[in-house]
Amino acid sequence: MADTTPRYPIDAEWVHIKFAQSSAFKEVYGFAGTQGFVNLEGIRYVPRGKPSKTLLLYMHPATTLQLLPMPRAMAESGMHVLCAGSRYQRNDSALIMENVVVDLGAYMRHAREVWGYEKVVVVGWSGGGSLALFYQSQAEHPTVTHTPAGDPCGIVEAGLIPADGFIFQAAHVSRAVVLTDWIDPSVLDENDPDKRDPELDLYHPDHKPPYSAEFLARFRAAQLARVRRRTAWVKETLEMLRKRGGLEMERGFVTHRTMAEPRFLDGRIEPNDRPIGTCFTGVPETVNTGPVGLARFSTLRAWLSQWSPDDTNAHGEKSAAKISVPLLAIEHSADDAVPQPHTQRIYDAAASRDKTMKVIPGATHYFSGQPEHLQQAVTLCTEWLASRKLLG
Repeated sequence: MADTTPRYPIDAEWVHIKFAQSSAFKEVYGFAGTQGFVNLEGIRYVPRGKPSKTLLLYMHPATTLQLLPMPRAMAESGMHVLCAGSRYQRNDSALIMENVVVDLGAYMRHAREVWGYEKVVVVGWSGGGSLALFYQSQAEHPTVTHTPAGDPCGIVEAGLIPADGFIFQAAHVSRAVVLTDWIDPSVLDENDPDKRDPELDLYHPDHKPPYSAEFLARFRAAQLARVRRRTAWVKETLEMLRKRGGLEMERGFVTHRTMAEPRFLDGRIEPNDRPIGTCFTGVPETVNTGPVGLARFSTLRAWLSQWSPDDTNAHGEKSAAKISVPLLAIEHSADDAVPQPHTQRIYDAAASRDKTMKVIPGATHYFSGQPEHLQQAVTLCTEWLASRKLLG
């Protein structure tokens, strides 16, 4: 059957939001956080000739989303869409999740008070899922006054406005949980990534899938242990700098080898339709040593805020337990980025009385070369929004 869904031409509008916020030191390069102000940039997609009282707000903590298929396809279907960038867009080295929540709140307020939207639905895509859940939980129940490093943050003072609905799509539980699942536990010396334990090297010739339950248990335990050792070093270093009382307040560092996820190599582990031997960033073994690995570059404070599973406030399940708005959770069954159980975990944890979970069979993370799966996702979202009177 031919697709008869109407397609609207869309206009892309550059969005700039500026608000005052002071900091003890400069944490982002360039103009974005200078002179006591935070400058944010986003793109609003508006279907030509199609007014709406509802806005879909997409935001990722570390990147921009306007080039992804889903936001544009939703706009072409008639929805007003904002792809919002944080102050850390395209560079998560110093990213503080608490600050990104404040950034999201600035966009939300702009949408309500300047543009006049009556309904705003937050869409958490990929790494934006845990961010959006953290935001909504704090908008409904503001409690976080400090970052995990102990610095004051502006969440409570921001007066965050809750979203009217929530879509969680192709998203994971948290950046910290994903790092713990992906980090290479074979590294013995953080300053020399070539010093490794062959018994824990996923890419050693002696370790071939399918992996035994015993190997996986040892491997997972060693992954968590490495993350916790790194976190202990971060806290010790931060405390050392504070005790010195000098002008050195922060430090950057490199964490090598952070892509050793057995699920990408063994299809028997939590099976779904994902391709085996590859992942959304390429060949896992190559990504493991590449420059764009998860948490490859970080500051001390950023590590605690976004990468430590024991310290981060942006944990999707904990946040989901505090939200009440209608929730649509969408799993892509061939997702080559998000681990298979994560969508179900968020759905189960959500306190929303009105919650729905759907699976799009065969869909990869980015719908690459999959226009039919993309359209299925658009239809699913628009029908869910309409049934809850969220289309405006």
